[in-house]
Amino acid sequence: MRMRQTFAQFELAFEQEAALERRRRTQLRQRTANRSRARRIQRIELRGNVAFGVLVVALTATVLTVTVVMFETLAWLMS
Repeated sequence: MRMRQTFAQFELAFEQEAALERRRRTQLRQRTANRSRARRIQRIELRGNVAFGVLVVALTATVLTVTVVMFETLAWLMS
C-alpha cells in the first residue's frame, strides 16, 4: 500500500512539473516573440527616421540650388 502511495505521489509530482515546464516554455516563446516584434518595430522606425532625414536634406539642397540659380539668372538677365 505504501509503495502505491509513493508511486502515486511521484506520478503527481511529475505531472505538476511537466505542466510547470509547459507553462515556462509557453511564456518563453511569448517573450521571445515580443522581443522580436519590438526589435522589428524599432528597425522600421529607425529606417523611417533616416529616410525622413534624407528627404529633408534633399529638399533643402533643392531649395538652395533653385534659389541660387534663379538669382544668378536674374542677375545675368539684368546686366
